[in-house]
Amino acid sequence: QLHLVESGGGLVQPGGSLRLSCATSGSTLDSSMIAWFRQAPGKEREGVSCINNRGSTTNYADSVKGRFTISRDNSGNTVYLQMNSLKPEDAGIYYCAWNWRPDSYCTLTQGRYTIWGQGTQVIVSS
Repeated sequence: QLHLVESGGGLVQPGGSLRLSCATSGSTLDSSMIAWFRQAPGKEREGVSCINNRGSTTNYADSVKGRFTISRDNSGNTVYLQMNSLKPEDAGIYYCAWNWRPDSYCTLTQGRYTIWGQGTQVIVSS
């Protein structure tokens, strides 16, 4: 049984940086696409970024382009989300999600992911 565990969230001032990690257990990552989603209080969950099985394809929400970078270490079974120049509107619970997809595809459509982590909270405040 595959499990995803997010970490790296916390409190950061506007303009600061955080690096989120999504670690997997129970399976390897090399045939999967992984995505990060976030949900702010009172808002719907939205896609942030995704990466394909080998890291050759990445997609980003317009709101984070140029500030966030997704990467993966398949040997370490971990996907990262480097978040720079954080804004208050980036705050929320960040979730990573998984689905089997051994090709160049990834998507920010939530319904395409079958396994989700429990989330890690990001607070952006001065």
